[in-house]
Amino acid sequence: MKAAPAGHVVLDRMTPAEFEAYLQPAIAEYAADKIAAGNWSEAEALSHAQRDFADLLPQGVVTPDQHLFTIRDAASARAVGVIWLAVIPHFGRPSAFIYDLRIFDAFQRRGYGMQAMLAVEHEAQALGMDRIGLHVFGHNSAAQALYLKLGYTITNVNMVKHLAP
Repeated sequence: MKAAPAGHVVLDRMTPAEFEAYLQPAIAEYAADKIAAGNWSEAEALSHAQRDFADLLPQGVVTPDQHLFTIRDAASARAVGVIWLAVIPHFGRPSAFIYDLRIFDAFQRRGYGMQAMLAVEHEAQALGMDRIGLHVFGHNSAAQALYLKLGYTITNVNMVKHLAP
């Protein structure tokens, strides 16, 4: 099922084959981000990331309330990235949460991320949600700038200071 295009992208439900191609790189990148953020050690990161993905996606691409999309260029139908939208409770109402937005390296800095975020808003509204949340790592300033430009507001900030031994 295709969501309405927003500009120059279309969101297609991820196929099982696309999910298999997505999963291991996504787990590895998530582990690397957690290491960079200082949340996990290198020794534990991969196993923690695998556990998190297994917990969130126990049935893979058909896990209830987990909506995984391949982002396609509307003109060429070429896959340019992926976006993962989940339905989560928020004060007793269903809310959307974006677990992952990934634009493939060859297609970055062309507006696909912004267009995918706008398209996923339509998908969330079609699912009956009036709110979208997401997490962005502190070291990902490009993503932070994109989300702020799209009207997202900062709700929490975690900070750390490393002390000299």
